[in-house]
Amino acid sequence: MAIKDYLRERFFPHMWCPGCGHGTVLNTLLRAVEDLGLNKNDIVMTSGIGCSARISGYVDFHSLHTIHGRALAFATGVKLSRPELTLLVPMGDGDALAIGGNHFIHAARRNIDITAIVMNNRIYGMTGGQYSPLSGPGKKATTAPYKTIDNQFDVVELSKAAGASFVARTTTYHVQEAIEIFKKAITHKGFSVVEILTQCPTHYGRKNKEGDAVNMLEIYRDTTAKVGSKALTENPALLGRGIFVDKDTPEYCEEYEKIIQLAMREVA
Repeated sequence: MAIKDYLRERFFPHMWCPGCGHGTVLNTLLRAVEDLGLNKNDIVMTSGIGCSARISGYVDFHSLHTIHGRALAFATGVKLSRPELTLLVPMGDGDALAIGGNHFIHAARRNIDITAIVMNNRIYGMTGGQYSPLSGPGKKATTAPYKTIDNQFDVVELSKAAGASFVARTTTYHVQEAIEIFKKAITHKGFSVVEILTQCPTHYGRKNKEGDAVNMLEIYRDTTAKVGSKALTENPALLGRGIFVDKDTPEYCEEYEKIIQLAMREVA
């Protein structure tokens, strides 16, 4: 199948602001799906509320546009009832780690076979540019005109600590890298987390003097380095990109099926 076969073209043009990185996330994700040769009828995408969540409306998969912060809860229900399906869950700062934080850590703890995509633009874009759990201290937002004092979550470290069996980070600048990471995350058996830094020039970039979309992409280029690279070793201030965890651990649906079979033998 070609990329256009995975799109609901009747819903274009999209609603994202000019320069928003979310279109690049959609592009790289669909290229990964295309490379894997997945049948769109075997894919389910669930999303919550926000700029990132609108992705589910543009893909011609089975999709659920659900309530804020509950995308992983809906995805868990789908996966448990139809474990053969591929579950993709794109989330923004809030869906993943604010109102959705509890669902996130427990989905990771269970190691259920879902791919969670954390689209980190460090802001709540759709609702007006409020600061988020990923903004970090010293940033300006509509709810922090004199700068934020809250520390941000480290998505990679949080995912590792919660038990995710695949954890990776990339950016919208590193598109080829993102495609390969998405492919590995989708095919991994277990809970996969992909954090992708995606620019919001309209709110975050403007308020924090980071310039337009091109300037923000250049920041991703200049402030990140591949895990294991000499640059990261020489300059620990750079943010690491790549795969941080990729381990084979028991998957939740498979373990649950064993319990069902055990119970059925006992009542037979």
